[in-house]
Amino acid sequence: MKRRSFLKKATVGLAAGVVAAPAIAQSQPMIQWRLASSFPKSLDTIFGAADIISKRVAETTDNRFQIRVFSAGEIVPGLQVLDAVQNGTVECGHTAPYYYIGKDPAFAFATALPFGLNARQQNAWMYYGGGLEAVADLFKEYGCIQFVAGNTGAQMGGWFRKEIKSVADLKGLKFRIGGLGGSVLAKLGVIAQQIAGGDIYQALEKGTIDAAEWVGPYDDLKLGFNKVAPNYYYPGWWEGGPQLSAVVNLKKWGELPRSYQSAFEAACAEANVHMVARYDSKNPEALRRLVTGGAQLRAFPRPVMEASLKAANELYGELAQKSAHFKRIYEGWSRFRSEQFLWFRVAEGSYDNFVFSSTLTTGTPGKK
Repeated sequence: MKRRSFLKKATVGLAAGVVAAPAIAQSQPMIQWRLASSFPKSLDTIFGAADIISKRVAETTDNRFQIRVFSAGEIVPGLQVLDAVQNGTVECGHTAPYYYIGKDPAFAFATALPFGLNARQQNAWMYYGGGLEAVADLFKEYGCIQFVAGNTGAQMGGWFRKEIKSVADLKGLKFRIGGLGGSVLAKLGVIAQQIAGGDIYQALEKGTIDAAEWVGPYDDLKLGFNKVAPNYYYPGWWEGGPQLSAVVNLKKWGELPRSYQSAFEAACAEANVHMVARYDSKNPEALRRLVTGGAQLRAFPRPVMEASLKAANELYGELAQKSAHFKRIYEGWSRFRSEQFLWFRVAEGSYDNFVFSSTLTTGTPGKK
């Protein structure tokens, strides 16, 4: 009897909820925001994260909270999204925070640091390792709040006109590279340049730069870098798991009803999952097409990797002296990275090393 009574009450309550939902939705305000992306529409995966946010927010709020997405250059240039959000030109943006290391190098923690975390580890740090809280004070100084909203996974090392056989080959190289990777390579003689995604091909084609990195095979094939620089290097050690962020004007965020805030947060989390999954699904075929088309796949020589790692560690010490935010965040981040690397070496690393080499050798794991 008690069970029947409970079910009856639950059914009545559910029906009441269904009837009440539209009325509740209608009582919420109509709000329209603009989102400025740092990326061109042609890069459907990295730009598409903003579309996912917009679509899911609208659906969750019965279209009462709408976000219109603008690609790089439609409202502001791709590298000025944070500024546009800060000054209220737009309510929110979708960007890679390491574009703004010129303001404070600590912004790199919200994207990637050289020889840092992979995509899963970045998520772990942000959601459960104190990352969100660690970067919150930094973004607050710029009148913003940030949300994890995408990850590309480990990136490629980029396209080079000439082979890189030694550290000496880096000297004088004009290289388009994002984030702190450029600062690391500058110690090895590279002339680092930060150029928005939509402008890289033209610079590489004209010879303004000698090399360029972006994300990986799927995007690189779309952008056509293989047509002007044949040597395709890996890995992009400066971006082991680069995060993309939704950045929101703090005042505008505070004006949202709590249910709208929840809808936005959930939409960002969904975009975060979909971006890395989509890249993982698209990159293998794109890489195959690039190599078949003549791209020369090359690994960075170990001496180059070792010199870069040494330079990165030197750089972190220097940045900690210049930026209070960098010093504060780096201490906790570094401990977290050490623990993650120790754990991943045990299960993930040993599994990956065996099964990947077995598959590449035999075609099917376990078969000779």
